[in-house]
Amino acid sequence: MSNDPIAGRSVLITGANRGIGQALVEEALRRGASRVYAGMRKPLDHPDERVTTLPLDVTDEAQIQSAAESVDALDMLINNAGLMLYDDLGDRTVIEQHLAVNLFGPLATTTAFTPHLIQSQGAVVNISSVAALASVPTNPAYSISKAAAFSLTQAQRAILSLQGVRVYAVLAGPVDTEMSKDIPIAKASPASVAHAIFDGLAAGDEEIFPDPLSAPLEPGWTSGAIKAIQRKNAALLTAAR
Repeated sequence: MSNDPIAGRSVLITGANRGIGQALVEEALRRGASRVYAGMRKPLDHPDERVTTLPLDVTDEAQIQSAAESVDALDMLINNAGLMLYDDLGDRTVIEQHLAVNLFGPLATTTAFTPHLIQSQGAVVNISSVAALASVPTNPAYSISKAAAFSLTQAQRAILSLQGVRVYAVLAGPVDTEMSKDIPIAKASPASVAHAIFDGLAAGDEEIFPDPLSAPLEPGWTSGAIKAIQRKNAALLTAAR
């Protein structure tokens, strides 16, 4: 891809009807995307002719496969759809709900669209959270699912790199969306986060910290101990081939 990862390219964004997903759609259009596939459980019309809305529930395997078959070509998949509920670990079904959306959703969606991304030598962007690194005790099921999704991202990065597909993680702090409306903390706007995500992609940052709360993690991240272990672990895959 060029320095601008979106200009003239096609991108699919899940959970595109609101919050960060909606902001990503608008930012992609602003940056000159040739086609934006907006995946939603209940598709809404968009005034820009470059936008194609797709019925896409990331927990529905048949719907995911249908969406993959309806797309001719794809340069970037952004796994944004997410779930966050308050819990206290007292109900296992709540954990399973979070895993279904936040872990198995991006796994299934990426798997279905991988042939397109291999053909385009494209990219996967998984929207995660700083809760993947430091659990939030008011939302432990969400934190568990995001930690699992971050581990998934690292595994996908190593595996898909062998086929020419790049994989990025967005580790966001609180964002002013419907999902986080009840959290009494300063929040970044979805538009500013979407802008920072695409800037991070243009810079080639494998982990992107797009807001004031997460940004302090960025200095030294690429030379830090966690990143060093990630690289050593990824090298095991190429050494085994």
